[in-house]
Amino acid sequence: MKKFINDPADVVRETLAGLAAAHPELRVDLEEQYVARADGPRPGKVGLVSGGGSGHEPLHAGFVGPGMLDAAIPGEVFTSPVPDQILAATKAADAGAGVVHVVKNYTGDVMNFQMAAELADEEGLRVETVLVDDDVAVEDSTWTAGRRGTGATLLVEKIAGALAEEGAALEAVAAVGRAVNERSASFAVALSAGTTPASGKPGFELGADEIEVGVGIHGEPGRSRAPMRPARELAALIVDAVLTAKPVGSEPLILLVNGLGGTPLMELYLMFGEIRRLLDEAGANVARTLVGNYVTSLDMAGLSLTVCRADDELLRLWDAPVRTPALRWGV
Repeated sequence: MKKFINDPADVVRETLAGLAAAHPELRVDLEEQYVARADGPRPGKVGLVSGGGSGHEPLHAGFVGPGMLDAAIPGEVFTSPVPDQILAATKAADAGAGVVHVVKNYTGDVMNFQMAAELADEEGLRVETVLVDDDVAVEDSTWTAGRRGTGATLLVEKIAGALAEEGAALEAVAAVGRAVNERSASFAVALSAGTTPASGKPGFELGADEIEVGVGIHGEPGRSRAPMRPARELAALIVDAVLTAKPVGSEPLILLVNGLGGTPLMELYLMFGEIRRLLDEAGANVARTLVGNYVTSLDMAGLSLTVCRADDELLRLWDAPVRTPALRWGV
């Protein structure tokens, strides 16, 4: 293993220290281990908080800023943050109007965010939870009951964050987040596994000509192991899986082609072209697109496709200004 690290045990803390040095617009608490907006909380604004295991950067800390998250909680690599961390970040984001937790559907995340919400309630803070379970590859997986939360997390955070920035009420912000999740479907393929700093070896083994079809963002098994094939055939496999699970009609679509950490942007754009061609041939109405590494799995080679069936209001909120380390437009 060759990685730019010191001690594997210090990776998350030292990463946060580097984030703080690079982005003074963020407030990084190294003791409680969370990231918050330095200009927040804004009185009367609903707070938006998310988090999960590290290793998926820029998710979640890279999405803290105006128009998106008010705070993010990075756990250890592929490990949920603990309830005390989540509670500290919730308090940091609370401005009297309540806080929405955006939680990916993994057992540890669900349990710890629920415990934190109960602790917050005991202290008089109102918390609503949006559970993200967009991955249509498998119904139950290694770490979940039900579908996994993956690429749609970015869409939920962006769209709910825009509505919160406008001053909407707690229930409305939670409702739009749930609507985005319900309208979204994701599917991923891996060409190679990611390597955690602590283990020093790939999380799973693939043969020289093998791929993992429907892989999870922690390297969880997908639907099958399959032979490697040309990009156009992989694109067809991915698009078919998404459209079979959640068919699309004439509604406008938000399309995310997301790298898993080790795939060059050249290949992501090549795959986007193949995917867009297939959707156009299917009569889909692609209205917004985003390509890049946003919800990663360390250095895993692979990609995921997320398709969200939007409407005019969701497109308006998607287009609203955002200013974070990893996502920025309209400002």
